[in-house]
Amino acid sequence: MVHHMTRRLSTQAAAGALVAALAASAGLPDREAHAQAIKPVVLRFVSDFQGPPHPAGLAMKHFGDRLPQVLPGSEARLYYSGALYTIPEAFEAMRQGNLEMTWMQMGKAAPVDPYMMAVVGPGVLTTVGAVDNLEKTKTYQFLVDRLQKQQAIKVFGAGHMSFGMGVGGKKRYLTPADFAGRKVRSMGPAENPVLESWKASPVVMAFGEVPSALESGVIDGLMTSIGGWLAVRQQSPFYTTGGPGVVTGDYYMISASRRWWDRLPKPTQDALEKLIAETIHVQKELNWCVDKMTYDKYGTKDPSKPGVYWMNPQEVSALTGALGEGPSRWIKSKLPPTGQQLVDDFRKEGQALSRQHPVGSSWIEKIDCAKHASKIVIR
Repeated sequence: MVHHMTRRLSTQAAAGALVAALAASAGLPDREAHAQAIKPVVLRFVSDFQGPPHPAGLAMKHFGDRLPQVLPGSEARLYYSGALYTIPEAFEAMRQGNLEMTWMQMGKAAPVDPYMMAVVGPGVLTTVGAVDNLEKTKTYQFLVDRLQKQQAIKVFGAGHMSFGMGVGGKKRYLTPADFAGRKVRSMGPAENPVLESWKASPVVMAFGEVPSALESGVIDGLMTSIGGWLAVRQQSPFYTTGGPGVVTGDYYMISASRRWWDRLPKPTQDALEKLIAETIHVQKELNWCVDKMTYDKYGTKDPSKPGVYWMNPQEVSALTGALGEGPSRWIKSKLPPTGQQLVDDFRKEGQALSRQHPVGSSWIEKIDCAKHASKIVIR
């Protein structure tokens, strides 16, 4: 009797232990199960802009620093200034699954997909608020969908190089006559007709080549952002801007290869998407603050003096008025017939956004830059 009772108690204890174990495993907290599904990643992240203290470089470093905090054991290998690939090469590498992520100017991908030129050109998004709402345009959404389906590239969002795009040089570039006969660095093929409309000779080159080209006289000036100008201020002491999108649009998308992305576990994807959104937000703040702090330090009201000169509306009109339809016509000539309407559509959408978001109305223009002062170096 005692033997049977002992065996029965032992069996009951084992059964109870099993039930308890099953209950415990079934009752794992959601966050613990979620953490178990997150996998670390090692990714290469390519751009053609400079590293810190350039604002986009600072934002990219923010991504690299935060990645192992968000996904423990992860590593982002950052490549600035075209160190690993040019933008067309990076685009092609992502399509083939040979590169994980890129932060690229959309127009520079045109040699691989000409549709990407639909969102470039001057005089479209001309206020900070308009630039910040680029992603709401149907043209941008069309391109994102096209890249997703036809190029196996996932786009997360757009970060913008500067809210004061302009032209730097050894002399002031302010009127169309100032450009005539000059060799000016163009950021990509879509900017060439802009410079040609002002009778300049465009020279397409990656930013990493610019300092030596200025020193040797290969170029006389350059299209760039205020942050980019800071890196070559000694070689090109004059910088002229009329605000975002006046001289050229400069929209940079963060994207990933779908061949890589689609293999990641969903929790890993979710964590990366949140970090990328955070990085884009940080970049917008840094862009504005670098522009503002640079103007505070190097701004000038006298265009004959070196430094950052902000054109008045009359000067902007004189410069953009000389463009005519040349840039739009050239962009359309590089697009298939099905894509040519996109150029006109984007111009209408962008100009409408600029009216809806006038100067001073954006949250970006209200940022307290003191919070970023320790990160930003204005040399």
